[in-house]
This record gives sequence, structure tokens and C-alpha cells, in this order.
Amino acid sequence: MKKLISLGLAVAMAASLTACGGNGAKETTAAGNTTAAATDTTAAAAGDTTAAASAEGGVLKVGVIGPLTGAAAVYGTAVANGADLAVKEINAAGGIDGMMIELNAQDDEHDPQKSVNAYNTLKDWGAQMIVGSVTSDPCIAVSAETEVDNMFQITPSGSAVECVAPDNVFRVCFADPDQGTASAKYIGENKLATKIAIIYDSSTSYSSGIREAFVAEAGSQGLEIVADEAFTADTNTDFSVQLDKAKEAGAELVFLPIYYQEASVILKQASDKEFAPVFFGCDGMDGILAVENFDTSLAEGLMLLTPFSTTEDSSKAFTEAYVAAYGIDPNQFAADSYDAVYAIAAAAKQAGITADMNASDICDAMKPAMTEISIDGLTGSGMTWNAQGEPDKEPKAVKIVNGVYEMQ
Repeated sequence: MKKLISLGLAVAMAASLTACGGNGAKETTAAGNTTAAATDTTAAAAGDTTAAASAEGGVLKVGVIGPLTGAAAVYGTAVANGADLAVKEINAAGGIDGMMIELNAQDDEHDPQKSVNAYNTLKDWGAQMIVGSVTSDPCIAVSAETEVDNMFQITPSGSAVECVAPDNVFRVCFADPDQGTASAKYIGENKLATKIAIIYDSSTSYSSGIREAFVAEAGSQGLEIVADEAFTADTNTDFSVQLDKAKEAGAELVFLPIYYQEASVILKQASDKEFAPVFFGCDGMDGILAVENFDTSLAEGLMLLTPFSTTEDSSKAFTEAYVAAYGIDPNQFAADSYDAVYAIAAAAKQAGITADMNASDICDAMKPAMTEISIDGLTGSGMTWNAQGEPDKEPKAVKIVNGVYEMQ
């Protein structure tokens, strides 16, 4: 019979510490007396969060891979910070049965080859587990490497199906098909619209995968796809043709399974054309309010599937601790990463991991343990995982109202 381990029990925390920030995240982080290193964003993103050398249970080395610079840096920096905050809390509360966690974040610039290079750097450092990579194509590349090495990997946000194809890889976010299906169901069940246009990036597995599942489910929800328009990484600055077709077809809602950078351009160009349907995105939309020089009023009413909002009561302590540490509000990628580290801690305790084990032995122990834990995290209560690496939790949607997320 599978044993369900609560998040607090899983990491042998003091009674005041909770993973979802309900009571203890603020106290353990804001005090500044953790056993981990620097708290500023730059330090968390660029280097090591070093565990105390005197740790009785030794030190577990965990590598983080993601885009810390470049166009997708909003994602990667959030993941590095979320992991950093979780490690500080866990170490401050005594670690995993006395075993401290040491974190090392490496930049992949949202590039698959650079992600592999980052992984090799972390292997040379002595990494025993990997959190990442953050985006799908780099994650697929790294997953192929960790499979060969039999190193445990959990991606906070790599949503392409192929990211968790190897049995050593798990994820916190939903897979692309799940996001597409859930989006169509949400739009249909909540009667947001019936005439739907889709604008997607055919050059990424993320966008194409979500779009395919959305189209497959749309008919069952009574949704009519009146325009289905693609762009690529080489044509992602002018969306006039796609928007004109959507407008001419009478689209009441435009589904955007894309990243926030392109979405910000689409919203501006739609406004210029006086085209004002409902816009609906997925987790890649998170970050749009932070785009430099973007008029955030253009995102008013935008909806997206996301498992996290700073306005939820359960997120307040985490949000306050995150802002105190890094000077910026967390997004869902920070929450995904925070939950990923707590899942590692819960599974490591369940599996009886010790710091002197090699990466392959740790991986062999972690794989069954991940299917035996349940955590109450920021991105879902009672989260569990199956042997295919997929999480089981309830999907959520938010709407941007007056410049902030409102959970629907």
C-alpha cells in the first residue's frame, strides 16, 4: 500500500514550517538566519546556495538549469529563486533528516545545447539531482542526458510530453496536452465563447502540443475553431495577418498557447486594430505583466491557466518571503520550482536517501518514492505523481483584473 507523506512530515520540519507558505515560510526566510548562502536574485541565479559545512547528515548536491539571461530569463530566474527559497527553508529547519541541500544554478539561455553544457558543468560539480530544465526543448535535451546517467530529474515547467519520457524524470507542471484539453474544457464549461481563433508557434513543441490537444477537445465542448493561424520563431514580430483572419472570422476568443513575449506583441497589435476578443493563454503566458515597456492595461481581462496566484490566501506567506528575499513578486515558475524542491525533500526522506550515495543509486531510490508521496504545495493540494512522471492536481485559471491576477 502506498504511503502518503505530508509535506511537513516528509522533510522532518519544525511544526511551524509548511510547504505552501500557510504559516512558516515567512518566518524561516525573513529572519535571514538560514544555513544557505546569498539571498539576492543575482547570487541565487548565478551561483551556489551552499549548505552548512558542518551538516551532520552531509550535503545533497542539487543542480538547477534554466534561462537566467536572454528572452526567457523571467522564467529561469524565478525557478532559481523558488528553489533557493525552498532550500533555505528546508536547511533552516534541519534539512532532510539532518542532510543539508546545496544548490547550484546554471544558465542555459533557453538553448538545448547550452542546457546540455550546463548539465555537464553540474555533473563536474558533483550534482546528485537536477531541477530543470525550465523550458521544454532544453528540458528534452537534458532528459536524454540524465537518462543515460540515471540521474534523478524533476522539471518545474518543462511541459512537452517528451520532457518526462525517461523514467528518471518527473515534472510539477501539467503536460502540454493536459493544458490544451483543460483550456478547451474551461472555455466550454464556463461559456466564455463559442467562436475561437488560435494563434500558435508552430516552431515549438510547447505551443504545437497544446494547440493539438485543444483542437481535439474543442468539438466536445461546443467550440468552433474559426481561425487557426501559425507563426514561427522567424516570424514572431508581425501578427497582422493572423489577427486580421481572426477578426474577419468573428472570433469571440483568441486562444494563445504561446510565451508571454509574443503575446505582448499580439495584444498591442490587436489593440491597434481595435480587435478586442477575450484572450486566453496557458502557463507560458505567465510573465506578461513584467515585459519591459509593455502597457499592462492591454492585458486587462486576459485569462490564463496557471496553478498559482499571489492573491490566494495560501500563497501570501510565500509571496512575502519571496519579495523580501528577491525584491520582486513570484510567478508560477517560482512556485513550481519551490514545490519541486519540497517534492525532492519528501521523496528523499521516503526513500531514505543519504548524502554519500552516488547519483545513480539515488535515482533508483527516488523513482518509486515519488509515486508514494503526496504534498500540499503552492501549485496544488494533495499533489501526487505517477510512474510516468506526471503530477495529479486540479487545474486553475486566473484573470488579469486591474493589473493583478485574480483566481477564478
